[in-house]
Amino acid sequence: MTTTTAETLATRDEYAGAIAAALRASAAYYGTGGSALDDASFDLLMGLIQAYEERYPEHTDPASPTGKVAGGAVPAGEVAHTTALLSLSNAFGPEDLLGWEASLVRRLGAPVSGGFVVEPKLDGASLAARYRRGRLVRLVTRGNGAGGEDVSHAIGTLVGLPPELAVDATFEVRGEVLLTAEQFARANATRAEHGAGPFSNARNGAAGTLRAKGRPYTVEMSFWAFGAVALDGGAPLPGATHAEVMAYVAGTGVRTAADTPAGLSVTATVAGAQEHVERIAALRGALPFGIDGVVVKLNGLAEQEAAGSGSRHPHWATAYKLPAVERRTRLLDVTWSVGRTGVLAPTAVLEPVEVDGSVVRHATLHNPADIGRRDLRIGDTVTVYKAGDVIPRVEAPVVELRTGEERPVEPPRVCPGCQGEVDRSQERWRCARPADCGRIAAILYAAGRDRLDIDGLGERYVRALVEAGDVRDVADLFALDHARLAAAAGSGKRAAKLLEQIGAARARPLSRVLCALGLVGTGRGMSRRIARHFGTMDAVRAADAAAMTAVELVGDVKAAGIVAQLAELGGVIDKLAAAGVNLAEPQSAAAPGDGPLTGQTVVVTGRMTGALAAYDTRDKVRALIERAGGTSSSAVSGRTTLLVAGERAGGKVAKAEAAGIGILTEAAFADRIAGVLSRTGESV
Repeated sequence: MTTTTAETLATRDEYAGAIAAALRASAAYYGTGGSALDDASFDLLMGLIQAYEERYPEHTDPASPTGKVAGGAVPAGEVAHTTALLSLSNAFGPEDLLGWEASLVRRLGAPVSGGFVVEPKLDGASLAARYRRGRLVRLVTRGNGAGGEDVSHAIGTLVGLPPELAVDATFEVRGEVLLTAEQFARANATRAEHGAGPFSNARNGAAGTLRAKGRPYTVEMSFWAFGAVALDGGAPLPGATHAEVMAYVAGTGVRTAADTPAGLSVTATVAGAQEHVERIAALRGALPFGIDGVVVKLNGLAEQEAAGSGSRHPHWATAYKLPAVERRTRLLDVTWSVGRTGVLAPTAVLEPVEVDGSVVRHATLHNPADIGRRDLRIGDTVTVYKAGDVIPRVEAPVVELRTGEERPVEPPRVCPGCQGEVDRSQERWRCARPADCGRIAAILYAAGRDRLDIDGLGERYVRALVEAGDVRDVADLFALDHARLAAAAGSGKRAAKLLEQIGAARARPLSRVLCALGLVGTGRGMSRRIARHFGTMDAVRAADAAAMTAVELVGDVKAAGIVAQLAELGGVIDKLAAAGVNLAEPQSAAAPGDGPLTGQTVVVTGRMTGALAAYDTRDKVRALIERAGGTSSSAVSGRTTLLVAGERAGGKVAKAEAAGIGILTEAAFADRIAGVLSRTGESV
């Protein structure tokens, strides 16, 4: 196992064993980037060691990793640092952040007056980069904080750290080297082409690549600066605050934390810092790289100097740790299913592990070719990633932890749905008879919440209806009678409720019906745009590819595909019309340029209640905003003009406040669009 589950260390032998395990993990983590422990397990182990030492200070081992940079497991490198490159102390919640502020007040002898800087804690490898007269001359790893390894061979491979600056300047910039999600995927593909094993995670890949020499291939990495110091006894960098120094560094051409989507924020109070922590945490799942926390530091350089540093941590900064989104566990099996388009979908069956506040037992895999590229094997220890609402996914195996008992993942020889032939001509394998094999998945998709919304029509009933020959496509649902539904459901009462739901589905707008047809390359938003552009199914079917490109975000290729699929589904659409299904889209509540939200780009966060309680999905809210004349967006950006904050709103509120964006409560928003809400006979 790769996790530590003990609640306490009860004996000196357990304490000694914990120290040995932590030192091995630290040496691997700060050496190659690989470690037998994931971050959450390592933090737990360190907490157990520290708790034991607090209970029994007389037993404290000088070799203990507590209180040492890199856990004391990394020797000094051949290059001494200009000034110590220390790690950060940790805060695990608002109380710890307040405690850190109180310690600053004691050290300064007065309240903090220069404010705080908040920036993401990038999950990579720390690096010092030395520029002399505008030219990058040396790269040095963190090492033990006093000295590190010379990795200047990596010059030219780091995006954001140019070999030549825009100005003739001499200084040392400090930052984090990492692989973005896109770079990580490319790196593993490149390694597979050269017969090398995959990186188990992005941090491992960045640390290993930074030190690698003589490879027959190059792996591009990224750099973001989090600090800078004078070099060769030169004058201090321009600026009296950290933010000003980093602005100067950015002006020379080096990329800084301010250039990340999370940004660099300045706030006057620790309460404001907490809000920015929550804002960045809310962005975590959408960031193009991994973060394991948020850094909060004093902004004023004079106050930083007055607060000082200890032997292992600067007193003027702390790392606010976020819940682990990346854990390690065992791959127990791989199962295969068939989607509505006939694609064979592999799913990883995992030894249960808690990731980002939930227990993960299954995770996404992509296709047989991807499984091969990653060299995944049953029994592997694997890295699993999950953040926010992101579906858990398996990143890669931890090759160094293999025992030799792992076995290959066997792709299916026949279609797991119909036991028929499999089309292996592309990376995404498909059933050779997708219309037949994907029927159950297609019907379930059509009946789903954001399509026809036939509540209660689950897989068991759909399977029974399909196997009885009563349903072959979505239109057949509207021809079902009580007897056939009762046979499938095993209950006359359930059949009556299903008939009632199917009857209600007849009145759904055209956009829902289009989405229920399952056209490849379209979803709820695209179906809504098509329906609103053409108004009726007859007009949609009459459109050729050129006419279809008039719909927003529909290009030539997608237009041709939509037109071809509609032609193939002509018989199904005719049956829907004959069954009395609505095939028209309601007119917008607002005439062009005349809606309560005209010209507004609106973001909604939190749960809607009260007058908006019925709008309980993202698609329903989006449809409501568009009917009121506005444009819906999922993220706060420079285009956002209005934020609606519902119950349990998250970090988007702080981001909107910082950007000066108008914020409405859900009640105030309901008042503004009352005319739209009062309309009847319109389904969302």
